[in-house]
Amino acid sequence: MIPDSLPDIPRVLTGLAQWCACLVYLFVLVPRRGSRRRMVVAGALALPALVGMQLLAGEMPLVLWPLGMAASVVLMFAFVWLSTGASASDAGYVTARTLVLAEFVASLHWQLHCFFFAAAPAPTTPLQVSFVVLAYGVSFGGVHLVERRDFPQNAPLNVRARELLLSLAIAVATFVMSNLSFVSTTTPFSGRLGPEIFYIRTLVDLAGFVALYSQQSVRMETRALAELSAIDQVLRSQHEQYLQSKRSIDAVNRTYHDLKHQIAVIRAEGDPLRKRAYLDELETSIRDHESHYHTGNGVLDVILTSKDSLCAERGIELTAVADGAALGFMSVMDITALFGNALDNAIEATDAVEDPDKRLIRLALFVQSDLVMIVVENYFPGTLHVEHGELTTTKPDRQRHGYGLKSIRHTAEKYGGSMTFGVEDGWFRLRILVPMLEGHSQAASTASAGGADRT
Repeated sequence: MIPDSLPDIPRVLTGLAQWCACLVYLFVLVPRRGSRRRMVVAGALALPALVGMQLLAGEMPLVLWPLGMAASVVLMFAFVWLSTGASASDAGYVTARTLVLAEFVASLHWQLHCFFFAAAPAPTTPLQVSFVVLAYGVSFGGVHLVERRDFPQNAPLNVRARELLLSLAIAVATFVMSNLSFVSTTTPFSGRLGPEIFYIRTLVDLAGFVALYSQQSVRMETRALAELSAIDQVLRSQHEQYLQSKRSIDAVNRTYHDLKHQIAVIRAEGDPLRKRAYLDELETSIRDHESHYHTGNGVLDVILTSKDSLCAERGIELTAVADGAALGFMSVMDITALFGNALDNAIEATDAVEDPDKRLIRLALFVQSDLVMIVVENYFPGTLHVEHGELTTTKPDRQRHGYGLKSIRHTAEKYGGSMTFGVEDGWFRLRILVPMLEGHSQAASTASAGGADRT
């Protein structure tokens, strides 16, 4: 039976719980954000610092005890911040979670300890120490398995001020309510019996952790929906560009064929040298507007023709060797997403190159071992801006830009493929690999083997 007067959690265990709670989130974040070596060094310094601060807080008068806990929170923040290299808002957001988690696990273990070991003042026997290891290992390990699914991979948290304030408010409210009975038993929210106080603390800490977990789940869901919406907008924009280009090219082609007949009639009426020269010049200028790509895929022909016209306006040379028949299994929107975004990014990057001999874009599309290989290259003398494995936009409005490559990756993965990029010998190379659907491989290999033809 648990007596009414129970010993409080040993300060060493509280400091250990805070250290373990930090590790739970660091093992989620550090492999994607920073160096494990930095985490090991910071962890080696944080453990004695947190335990020492708890021991010092235990020696303080009760009125100064909140200051000791505040100092522990600062140490936890420093541990997270130094280990991850994250922003202050991201580190503060994680620290709020570590505080509540540490309080919950420490309270849960101590409540069970007092029940099974008759309120022993501290775990001293091998069995009691083993129980500490078991309780902390199961609790923190289980939380780690749950939490790692709700944190973004290869990306910062990007916690906003409102989200940070909410998490801090939840953490502070949880801490105050769970420890209120230890400060005063005369408030309407305080317990008066030992077992009751322990139960209130554990339950309040659990509620606080659940609230923070729900907040992160909502954040991730909202972020995923926003990203999918942005990618969908990019896809639709590329599709609209394709439709507009197709209409324009069709209209030009009709005009071209009509003018060819008109020119033939005019040419038959007479043969003045000046008229002949004028008509030859007119015919040449009109011929330039005809759709001159014949890859075996009408959608790709339109995209290459429109992008080639844009390149010509900007003094950029676009060369393409493409077996368009290999794309027969892909939808119109997906083809426009892959090639439209890839070429738009290449054109934008090449437009900043001043040397006219290096204003080049090369595109290759071919089939190899039932795999569609797409390679887009452009000269790139600068440095890639990469954050956590993702190429980031250099535009100031990062919320509305930078989704071109994400759209390409999303489309490739839709077909079980992948996308990679990098800089080699001063050239930026975007590689897209997509497995061909069964039944299209043979058709593609027997179609146009010569690549893209220009007429």
